[in-house]
Amino acid sequence: MLSRLVRQRAPTWRAPTHTSNRPVATLSTNEIRQRFIKFFEAHNHTALASAAIVPSNDSTLLFTNAGMVPFKQFFRHPHTAPHAAVTSIQKCMRAGGKHNDLDQVGYTPRHHTFFEMLGNFSFGAYDKRQAIRLAWAFVREELRLPVNRLRVSVLDADDEAYSVWRDDVKLEAEQIVRLGEADNFWTMGHGEGPCGPCTELFWDTGRGHSEDDRWLEFWNLVFMQHYRAADGQLHPLERPCIDTGMGLERVASIVQGVDNNYDTDELRGLVGAIGQGGVEFRRIIADHLRASAFLIAEGVHPASTGRGYVLRRIIRRAVRAGRKLGMRGAVLAPLYGRLEAAMGAAYPELAASRAVVVAVLAAEEDAFLRTLDKGLALLETRVFAAQGTDAKIVGAQDVFTLYDTHGFPADLTQAIARDHGWAVDIDGFEALLQRSRLRNRERSRGELGVGDNAGGGGAQAAEIAAVCAEWQNDELICDARFCGYDLDPEARDGSVHARMLA
Repeated sequence: MLSRLVRQRAPTWRAPTHTSNRPVATLSTNEIRQRFIKFFEAHNHTALASAAIVPSNDSTLLFTNAGMVPFKQFFRHPHTAPHAAVTSIQKCMRAGGKHNDLDQVGYTPRHHTFFEMLGNFSFGAYDKRQAIRLAWAFVREELRLPVNRLRVSVLDADDEAYSVWRDDVKLEAEQIVRLGEADNFWTMGHGEGPCGPCTELFWDTGRGHSEDDRWLEFWNLVFMQHYRAADGQLHPLERPCIDTGMGLERVASIVQGVDNNYDTDELRGLVGAIGQGGVEFRRIIADHLRASAFLIAEGVHPASTGRGYVLRRIIRRAVRAGRKLGMRGAVLAPLYGRLEAAMGAAYPELAASRAVVVAVLAAEEDAFLRTLDKGLALLETRVFAAQGTDAKIVGAQDVFTLYDTHGFPADLTQAIARDHGWAVDIDGFEALLQRSRLRNRERSRGELGVGDNAGGGGAQAAEIAAVCAEWQNDELICDARFCGYDLDPEARDGSVHARMLA
């Protein structure tokens, strides 16, 4: 990334002569939403509401994971687009498969399962020069970000984008970083589809132990110029298109002058409402509340199949985070009012779906809390009482049975055993668990037929096979053992069914 060329050129760079002393605009997250849409409407874009998180026309994705997903077909066939230029704020989810941020949520400043993507899109209406000019005008005039704290990257072979930044925008040469295709050429995954060079905007946070930490990428402008065929060959698109994406949470952290997305106004209120204790667990709860609420509002309910299974895992992961904080009861349902207050102005569906969302959250949390209580009772009656007072060790098979059959996590077994003065054969448990995972993954691979791309089913099969492995390795999740997914080749909606052992 940036660090490679920063080292090659110079460790620091002087402020351009055209810098401004104006302060960064002080905006709430909702004001950023409003300014973005109004700006692009004023520049002849049609504003569209967010598409659903559950894709209606893409069976290869579990969730909408980027702002461009609802428009994929228009990049290849721009003449079919109902509008030549559009803008949107897209609700996105990354909680499975290749696009999965779950393990990092709460532990890093930037990762989320649910997030919002600001975007403007052209289906032949304008070119990369206009795209760059529009982005720069929004950053400078609406957000009032100072020039001397901005830097951009371009594809090393894209002389046109470089010249726009240098000659039209008047950036200094040291503010324009040329990078290779690994950083500045965008494709739809690894297969065929529209693709092209991109330019990214970075903000100097003034912090971090390295240049990569210091520079925060917040807006990506993709110039869809080619179509990559199945054999890897690039062919010119019928009409060049523009696809841009700016993370709302990231740009809010810049404008509001905070180091962490969870310290921005909307998320800060949620994290603060959870109380005291480990901030990483409070951030997990805040993030998972947003993800769960929006999924339920769209009609997804906890289940042992498909997207409902992912929702169930997210809810239960939040409950486990609550237990880490010493919370004994429901975690998400009592916080829903705070979420509605924070985001209800932008998303009226939160108020409209309040009763259903709260009821579903409460029922799922209550069921999982009973699972935890059941595990505690089993420990008391079947382990501690049965073994007498001499051994004082919870055996590996007992730990594994509690986890595998009853969904009771090993770390809770350890904590309870410690309270009783007992040890736990955790190494033996890990060995049993690893053998079980290997068996389940082999079974899943065989039954899913990963690698079979017929009808697009192989792409989804590969993604959900990855989900299988991710969930099995998540320390915060406890449930009946997950044994893999079944992909229904007959289902038009790409239905996925999770197999569980209760």
